[in-house]
Amino acid sequence: MALIEVSRLEKSYGAIRAVKNVSFSVDRGEVVGFLGPNGAGKSTTMKLLTGYLRPDAGTAVVAGFDVVEHPVAAKAHLGYSPEGAPAYGEMTVREFLRFAAELRGLTDPAQRVADTLKLCRLEEVAGQSVDTLSKGYRMRVGFAQAVIHDPAVLILDEPTDGLDPNQKFEVRRILKDMAARKAVIVSTHILEEIAELCTRVIVIAQGEVRCDESKERFLQRGADLNQVFRKLTA
Repeated sequence: MALIEVSRLEKSYGAIRAVKNVSFSVDRGEVVGFLGPNGAGKSTTMKLLTGYLRPDAGTAVVAGFDVVEHPVAAKAHLGYSPEGAPAYGEMTVREFLRFAAELRGLTDPAQRVADTLKLCRLEEVAGQSVDTLSKGYRMRVGFAQAVIHDPAVLILDEPTDGLDPNQKFEVRRILKDMAARKAVIVSTHILEEIAELCTRVIVIAQGEVRCDESKERFLQRGADLNQVFRKLTA
């Protein structure tokens, strides 16, 4: 069974059709790069998949649970890091992760916080308030709250945007370590993420899927990925 199943999703904002008949599935062990230009419908699709938005038509299923019909069960298997990794800035990193663990109803929140701080290499800033952290650390805190309950499905919106090369390496390292046990979607406009991280590529433009194929096949489209991207999204 696929851990993510999206079928004929539709979403409009007034007269604007942001998502048009989008369908795909993601199996355990896959890291799918979700590519597209600004305004392509990437973030809207991810918000539909996480249950943040309600679709006008179609279905999104996470770990066997429809996100509209069974939202609590679906979200129990889902970790989501929105673009910008929003958090409560006045909390320390440890407090924020403890808050996330308790919201999730975890039976041993203190241990889960300790394990997640170590996994995401946040131990040295655990006592700092979130709003005093660098962008790289704030992004890592957003990622940490998404994985604290060890979900089967991860949805990450621009998780490395604005990070320096060392910070990108850290985020990718963590994802690679856990990817075999999960289904992961990474929304990005950074083409280097494909070769470094992904096993599969979905390209979306004007709300429609333009490409859905393995990383190897995508990379065979041409040496200049920027040109490939432009052709697919023009």
